[in-house]
Amino acid sequence: MPLDTLAGPVDHTLEVKHSRFIAHAAPVDDADGAAAFMQQVHVADATHNCWAWRIGDQYRSSDDGEPAGTAGRPILAAIDGQGFDRIAVVVVRWYGGIKLGAGGLVRAYGGCAAECLRTAPRVALVEMATLRLHAPFDAIGSVHAALPGALAVKREETFDTHGVSVVLDLPADRVDDLKTRLRDATRDRVRIDDNG
Repeated sequence: MPLDTLAGPVDHTLEVKHSRFIAHAAPVDDADGAAAFMQQVHVADATHNCWAWRIGDQYRSSDDGEPAGTAGRPILAAIDGQGFDRIAVVVVRWYGGIKLGAGGLVRAYGGCAAECLRTAPRVALVEMATLRLHAPFDAIGSVHAALPGALAVKREETFDTHGVSVVLDLPADRVDDLKTRLRDATRDRVRIDDNG
């Protein structure tokens, strides 16, 4: 299933039995980015700042003093349940004087995070691949003509006595199509290294 990330930071407020919950979510590129976002939205005088983030196979969560499993895991479940990746979510709670119980906390934290993500603008994450092409001089025009159709972006281009070497980034699902186009357009004279 293709995953999405957020188009930008979003938040959502929920009140449950006088406790106020505010979910803050944002796209992040790595664990350091998640930590920086969590620090940015942390509210020192709140009762709890519970959070979760997912970046590919990496994920972390924290209950920040709430009973184990009642905040961080439900927030992470909301991220996964909404089909998001490369995001961090912090749910800040101000205690309202009425205990919610473990089930109530799970519903409040998970529900606030899920609603925040459900209504958020999404951006599809596309798995990218890097290729290095080697082409003779007389095939350079064919190589350049094939790139836009594969949504390929040139990162580097160098020339030597044998022709051109080009490093490309392109969506992984377009690699086979580009290889076929180049083989057909150049009579199989382009060498391709999939390892960039």
